[in-house]
Amino acid sequence: MAAAFSSDGEVALRRELRPAAAAPRGDLERFYEMDRATAFVREGGFRKVALQFPDELLTDAAAVAALMEAATGAEMFVLGDTTYGSCCVDEVAAEHASAEAVLHYGPACLSPCRKLPVLHIFGQQPLDVGCCAEAFRELYPERQSRVVVLSDVVYAHAMGELEQQLCPEYPNIIFSRLVCGDPPDPVLPEEECRFGRRFPVEAPGGLQDYAMFYVGAEGLALTSFMLTWNRCPFSSFDPTTNCGRHETLNVNRALMRRLYLVERARDARVVGILVGTLGVAGYLALLQHLRELLHRAGKRSYTLAVGKPNPAKLANFLEVDVFVLVACAQNSLLDSSDFYRPIVTPYELELACNPARKWTGNYLTDFRDLLPGACAHMELPPVVPATEAIPDISLITGEMRATHLCDPPASQLPPSTAVACRDQTWALAEISPAASFLESRSWQGLEQQLGQTPISKAVQGRRGIAIAYEDEGCEQP
Repeated sequence: MAAAFSSDGEVALRRELRPAAAAPRGDLERFYEMDRATAFVREGGFRKVALQFPDELLTDAAAVAALMEAATGAEMFVLGDTTYGSCCVDEVAAEHASAEAVLHYGPACLSPCRKLPVLHIFGQQPLDVGCCAEAFRELYPERQSRVVVLSDVVYAHAMGELEQQLCPEYPNIIFSRLVCGDPPDPVLPEEECRFGRRFPVEAPGGLQDYAMFYVGAEGLALTSFMLTWNRCPFSSFDPTTNCGRHETLNVNRALMRRLYLVERARDARVVGILVGTLGVAGYLALLQHLRELLHRAGKRSYTLAVGKPNPAKLANFLEVDVFVLVACAQNSLLDSSDFYRPIVTPYELELACNPARKWTGNYLTDFRDLLPGACAHMELPPVVPATEAIPDISLITGEMRATHLCDPPASQLPPSTAVACRDQTWALAEISPAASFLESRSWQGLEQQLGQTPISKAVQGRRGIAIAYEDEGCEQP
């Protein structure tokens, strides 16, 4: 059982790290698509390039960097650790070394970047196309079935061959296309684009009229897909086991858990905005949007940049009632069962604080859909006076709460020149949610005992450093 707030590190200390067997030069060049990467560096004229690898591919990093330097003449350096999730391009770490471009290796969420040119090289993981096609036929015996084929990015190289085998048998099958160009081609009216993938949809009802077939192992990507298209039946094929199956994950149960977190967000008075990415385009606009949303909802907010969140880090902010994580679509659905406070997504916070947004059954994991001009953006409704507010009862605490948007006046906080009230504790609690939280605790630290402690003259203290004071070993007066 994992510790809730800390770990003794025994697992990390006992883990043995062994270098992987060296791959043949030809296999290394094919797996990491050296020709495509070399062309990208040469055509861009880049002289300093960052190579970002996930942990499972770091053993090949030195060899790949050496081959790239020999082929391009540019300086290559490897990002040793990512600031956030490895699926996102770490522009911050690359900019620290003055990189002109980034080569991102391994699985990727395909979130658009803000500044640096990026080339995604997924790594061509092996896929038995014949076995995958046979599993598809067993799962969908009806040849007129409407099915959308999705895949993990590491198997995208084999989707063309799979399409050639299945399209003659299934006239209504659709294969998604990856969108990772810079800039991408414009989306056509008959297409949908989501999660860095395009879908040439032909059915009048859109994607919800299709079943989904996912090629890849179970993970965050599949979970995000299933929550987003929760009205579509899902099946999958795991290339590591060569087994196909109908997904039996109870999506309704997962949605119930997420909707419970929405209720927690409605009850929250203090919300911590966790910055989970510094490279995905639009994250600054979303931070401003969330601050405005929480301000209008009468909630206090703190913006926190703690890197990769874990229970030990977030346990330091006990006055925060709920956290909202601003991250890419794959990393937004963080399991917060081991955390002291729940962690919600920006969409869930909007459901809790924006009266204009109603639950329709569609779930959004990409925060860019919430920004102005996006497909799912909802303007905040006009401010409702407090006298006209409709009361609401919390489903968790049973207490009454107001569901209207307010506009707290700027003069609510007293200016620094104002005369302070006599009760300093309550005056501070009115201003600071942290002080209010401290006031409500049964234990508040050392008692001041003003007027009770006898006054004594100042005396000279010890001199030196802690390891060897000048009077070390001498009897203290």
